[in-house]
Amino acid sequence: MANTAAELARRKAREEDGAGSTANAIPFNQQDFEQLRCESLQSGSLYCDPTFPADWDSLGYNQLGRYSSKTIGVEWKRPTELCSDPQFIIDGAKRTDICQGVLGDCWLLAAIASLTLDPQILNRVVPPGQSFSSQYAGIFHFQLWQYGEWVDVVVDDRLPTKDGKLLFVHSAEGGEFWSALLEKAYAKVNSSYEALTGGSSIEGFEDFTGGIAESYDLKEAPPFLFNIIRKALKLGSLIGCSINITSSYDTEAITGQKLVKGHAYSITAAQQVQHRGSPVDLLRIRNPWGQVEWTGAWSDDSKEWDGVQSEERRKLDHSADDGEFWMSYTDFLRQFSRLDICNLTPDTLSSDEVGHWNHGEFEGVWRVGSTAGGCRNYPATFCSNPQFFIRLEDVDDDPHDGEDGCTALIGLMQKDARRERRFGRDLNTIGFAIYEYKGRSNVHLGPDVLLRRTAVARSQNFINLREVCDRFKLPPGEYTIVPSTFEPHRKGSFILRVFTEKQAHSSPMEEDVNVDIQEPDVGQNDVDPHFKRLFVQISGNDSEISALELQQILDKVVAQRSDLQTDGFSLQTCRNIISLLDMDGSSKLGLQEFHRLWMKIQKYLEIFKSHDSDGSGTMSSHEMRAVLAEAGFQVNSAVIREIVGRYADTSYAIDFDCFVGCLIRLEMLFKMFRTLDKKNQGKIQLDLQQWLCLAIN
Repeated sequence: MANTAAELARRKAREEDGAGSTANAIPFNQQDFEQLRCESLQSGSLYCDPTFPADWDSLGYNQLGRYSSKTIGVEWKRPTELCSDPQFIIDGAKRTDICQGVLGDCWLLAAIASLTLDPQILNRVVPPGQSFSSQYAGIFHFQLWQYGEWVDVVVDDRLPTKDGKLLFVHSAEGGEFWSALLEKAYAKVNSSYEALTGGSSIEGFEDFTGGIAESYDLKEAPPFLFNIIRKALKLGSLIGCSINITSSYDTEAITGQKLVKGHAYSITAAQQVQHRGSPVDLLRIRNPWGQVEWTGAWSDDSKEWDGVQSEERRKLDHSADDGEFWMSYTDFLRQFSRLDICNLTPDTLSSDEVGHWNHGEFEGVWRVGSTAGGCRNYPATFCSNPQFFIRLEDVDDDPHDGEDGCTALIGLMQKDARRERRFGRDLNTIGFAIYEYKGRSNVHLGPDVLLRRTAVARSQNFINLREVCDRFKLPPGEYTIVPSTFEPHRKGSFILRVFTEKQAHSSPMEEDVNVDIQEPDVGQNDVDPHFKRLFVQISGNDSEISALELQQILDKVVAQRSDLQTDGFSLQTCRNIISLLDMDGSSKLGLQEFHRLWMKIQKYLEIFKSHDSDGSGTMSSHEMRAVLAEAGFQVNSAVIREIVGRYADTSYAIDFDCFVGCLIRLEMLFKMFRTLDKKNQGKIQLDLQQWLCLAIN
């Protein structure tokens, strides 16, 4: 319950003041940089971070754990202990500031290197004005995108060293420390340095920009990829490319035409030129070293430029020894192995010279027993997965493939994968399917819709990566996206992101929470005489039934039925029943009240039996949404998850007494809310005493 309250508070803060947005990063671990630095300056002591201490736990849990040979002799030292004049950044951030240490995080270092090519993004991640002189207190901070939110991460400057040298990333000169401290901040949000071992640079791209990344194997390049690159550049996307290596000896090996293997390049322009009357597609590529350039066709001052008109040559600025060079698109496909495009969110781009993607982002949860339904191969549970709505109305301008349609990038990212590694938890195998559906978005589609249709598109694979991202061209229309793990009953949290070239509407597909229970009025004369005699026999001298008597009655009735499984009605459920149906305030049930209860239980029994498909006497928790709707309750996935967590057993089955207890509790909660919501606004305000009295009830 405390976790649910914390999550609700976080979402409310995000809605009210934009917490977690580009302009309002959330203090990670609730650590405020300015406040902590001020306190350290006032006390005259250098800051020590209690949430990421200078000890074994921050290093790792296995290869870098307490008893690993790799960590013998490790000492944590501040830059002021390592050199006489430490600097945060010297003359701007450069690629040579990023030299790999013993940690296998070259993927991260390639992403950090890309930051040095874009000062605007670098200043977002590495806030300027930090130094080892002015207001130095042993504390620094960085801003990272983490699963839909920007967080401001505080670190102290104690860094792991061995034999007086930094153990992990370091600058070539040894006196510059921004990259080592950024690596520490990234390790902190992922729980340890060891958690950074292995990965793809696009993960770093996304965490430094908040963008959505797509990758292409250039040996299987799709048609019109050149046009995709050209449009991506117009939208301000970051584009990187690299040449695969076959062994560690190939790392940064230079080919005969001066291309560097295993090295991160960036693409900065895409143009078509006329060469002796024929069109040629060209890419401008940058080596972040600032030197070592391609020497093949269309390189600086190559003979191919002689066939281009002088005005066009001047416009393309094709001759400068700056690490930037032109290459034909066909040569690019032959020479390079991989292309990564990181498409940026509108709030990351401050320039009006580039277009902006339309962007939607949603959080979701796969909870075992309620919303972890698995893929379409599991029809019994598939429809319980979270669902999201997207309406595409306008076709693209200047379509990259010449055909009308709506481009959509859809990315499904699972959360906290690196943090979970120390507990031996692997990534889920994830993917998504897209169904055409025209109708209301405030519904949750069931088997009658999803299982009778074929998906119009789907992710290329179900795969155990942090993110699955694919590009689609769809006709204008309305669609439902169903993200899932491959197998059901796999828990996890995720972010679903939808980028579209033109304006589009996207939202979670969730029911409006409501209730509509039709109950006939029961008067004295409506009660059957036989039922009256039965009531007199069981109610005793006071002609009323207490909670304890009701428990005995219900248990006795259910025990006589072999088609129902039950652990017996709890006394709390019986108290809830009386609280709901007691009209005269006696805390007991009279004849008419008991008759209403009996009719209600008969109705509940009929619904329950219709969903006990295997005759086990229990009902699968994945049936709860449909069952509640049949009983008159319309609830969303968040409520379903809480219900299953409270009323299902360890095998995610719900027996009859828990089923009745759930429906009675729900009806009582709706009744209490509506009583307090006198103006029918859909919200209530309580003081602490009122809240406690209601919660205890």
